[in-house]
Amino acid sequence: MTTESSSQPILDEADRLIEEGKPGEAVALLEALHAREPDEEPVLLRLAWASWDIGRKEQSIQYWEELLERELQRRIFTGFAYDELVRIYKQEALFEKLIAVCEKAVAAQPDDAGLLAELGNAQLQSGRALEACRIFEKLTRMEEDNPDFLCRLGEALFAAGRASESEAACLRAGRMDPEQIDRYSFRIADLYSRGKRHAEAIRLLERCIAANPSQPLYYCSLGDELAALGRVDEAEAVYETAAAKSPSGAYYNRLGNTLMKEKMFDRAARAFEKAAAREGLRPFFVNLARAYREMGLPEAAGEALRKAGETS
Repeated sequence: MTTESSSQPILDEADRLIEEGKPGEAVALLEALHAREPDEEPVLLRLAWASWDIGRKEQSIQYWEELLERELQRRIFTGFAYDELVRIYKQEALFEKLIAVCEKAVAAQPDDAGLLAELGNAQLQSGRALEACRIFEKLTRMEEDNPDFLCRLGEALFAAGRASESEAACLRAGRMDPEQIDRYSFRIADLYSRGKRHAEAIRLLERCIAANPSQPLYYCSLGDELAALGRVDEAEAVYETAAAKSPSGAYYNRLGNTLMKEKMFDRAARAFEKAAAREGLRPFFVNLARAYREMGLPEAAGEALRKAGETS
């Protein structure tokens, strides 16, 4: 390994080039130094960052992976390269590599709950729901009083097609944290919603409202589910309840967007009109113009766009 006196000036020069926006020149310097001193980790670290900056993503990943292998051989796992690789693999949607790096970290630190949770999340993201279930089941045994792990287990169970067990896990988490029980009911309600199981979502959202009637989000979400089932009068009524809790036009705007999805353009227009009446914001007028166009009212659409400060 080089001494500080022989390598530090080159590292300092590389840092200067990077700060000046010249990562390509920095990489050339660092690669030459790395060829002479392959064990210098500060060189590898700078190469990983600078290579990414000049678009050499694969080379950057290779440097991070080399740094990770060194981390894993130490008694104390610092996890710096691991954290960076997890971030990169998520960003680039490289889920197989994400799973592999998480498995390596867990093999090195099998009792680390954070590393296990990251592996479980990676399995879930890659569509391996059953593997994710096994990991989160282990975590709920390791930390029996942790409601978050129960909720994550619930998400994995839902993805595995075990909805009733998923709901039970989330509701059990809520019983652990009774002051925020509505949050846990909302998590399972959201899963039902995304799965287009609207009746089940409505049942859970009503439970959320019963536990915390001051939260407008629950009314809006309930309205979305009711609209999806064609129960539009009820949807508008619960949205009115949400809107009554705030002077903002955002809730009417959301209702309008929900009704646009259901192709109920006249009702959507009325909702956008209410949003714009409360707050004369550009997005509300633009949405109103969309609804008018769908209704075959080009002049009204043009007027809405004029108010938005645009031309049709």
